[in-house]
Amino acid sequence: MGYVRADNVVVQFPIYGAAGGSFRRTFIRAATGGTLSRDEAQRVVVKALDGVSLELKPGERLGLSGHNGSGKTTLLRVLAGTYEPISGTVEVRGQVISMLSVTLGMDAEATGRENIFLRGAILGLRRRETEKLVEEIAEFAELGDYLEMPLRSYSSGMSMRLAFAVSMAVPSDVVLMDEWLSVGDQEFAAKAEARLKRMGEDGHIMVLATHDASLIARTCTRVIRLEHGRIADDRPIASA
Repeated sequence: MGYVRADNVVVQFPIYGAAGGSFRRTFIRAATGGTLSRDEAQRVVVKALDGVSLELKPGERLGLSGHNGSGKTTLLRVLAGTYEPISGTVEVRGQVISMLSVTLGMDAEATGRENIFLRGAILGLRRRETEKLVEEIAEFAELGDYLEMPLRSYSSGMSMRLAFAVSMAVPSDVVLMDEWLSVGDQEFAAKAEARLKRMGEDGHIMVLATHDASLIARTCTRVIRLEHGRIADDRPIASA
């Protein structure tokens, strides 16, 4: 079973070219992002995450909300292992499916069916394991004859449907998603939301970063609001 824990996590990035008199201009440009300060070398840095702590147990579906630059995507990347904190600890147990770049590894010149295998390989599946999932993926994506067409002939929504279907078919304990679910038609979005809720009921952990408060209310059991890299609010969603 999955488990996620972050304890007092700090992530910061240096801002080059912000020395001396340009600090004030840099501060104004970055005012909606993380906290600006200076490190031990007196470089201007932005704290994308500043002392973030959370714990997620099986079945929890967490929505991350907040303005652009509040730290939502940075937190997802820390949980995915892409970013390493400068301080604090992160523990993630179980099989993780990261959909921060949902079409990663897909080839525009390959057919939809061929891309199922490419995406499956990115997610850690062997070819014979993907072969067992092809029909399930094809049924969920509902692309019909387009499955035999090159990806370049797809709309962005169709590409997302295929990538989502592959990702959801792969066995996992923890699913990380940046905002993307609004891409595509309403019928498929509703189908995708239902699938996410079932995953939580089956014990999966989900973390979804989005600006869509109604999406969080429909699919999540808990919401954390980030402001300037800090947790400003952390509460359950009663109706989830």
